[in-house]
Amino acid sequence: MILVVDVGNTNIVIGIYDDNDLVSVWRLSTDSKRTADEYGIQVIQLFAKNNLEIADIKGAIISSVVPNIMYSLEHMIVKYFKVKPVVVGPGVKTGINVKYDNPREVGADRIVNAVAAHEIYNRAAIIIDFGTATTFCALTANGDYLGGTICPGVQISSDALFERAAKLPRVELVKPRSVICKNTVTSMQAGIIYGYVGQIEYIIKKMRQEMIAMGEDQPFVVATGGLAKLINEESGSIDMIDPILTLTGLRIIYYKNKEYILKCK
Repeated sequence: MILVVDVGNTNIVIGIYDDNDLVSVWRLSTDSKRTADEYGIQVIQLFAKNNLEIADIKGAIISSVVPNIMYSLEHMIVKYFKVKPVVVGPGVKTGINVKYDNPREVGADRIVNAVAAHEIYNRAAIIIDFGTATTFCALTANGDYLGGTICPGVQISSDALFERAAKLPRVELVKPRSVICKNTVTSMQAGIIYGYVGQIEYIIKKMRQEMIAMGEDQPFVVATGGLAKLINEESGSIDMIDPILTLTGLRIIYYKNKEYILKCK
């Protein structure tokens, strides 16, 4: 079995794969102040609760957009699992050709998602990840990562409204029945949710136009992340929701780097 770890600004998602089968998924809060032992204790407890054996883990891989947490996580994996993790970054084989001005600027999560989309769908694609930030990535049928767009996430937008407007309350992210609302809470919910849907639809439309102008076929739109389902209820532009797209990409990259893994043992 292998351990895959996706470190985001808000959550750390941990998956356990037995060959190609995802057997467990857990979420921890991202906290750079936690030590390797604190993370280790949490993960060991999760293993015990799910009747999994630490000794069955034969490899690990991490993608992260939070650099200052990496020492604790890498050290935790080495100490408790006795394996050296692959860290997604320069020098790691992905099968994706990054066309960014500076490829090192592209977040590891965006590359991992692109790897999974290319492997699964093998066609031009737009990949949307609804995380702390919402990212849109354009991928050609040949596996060229063209670039994309980064927007404030839905939760960030909601929090900013609450924090910067004295009379507006913090609201739950749920979809109201209409956009003509008769109280402050539903008015805010309508603006946040329906406004965000409009943003998603427009960016997808523009990216599709630009990709088709480059000679690509109509791109397939795949979305992942916690709020993908909520947004998709109102959007007609998303073709597929894949909640484990990033974990799938990590698994694929791990097996693309077998030679590197063997050298590290």
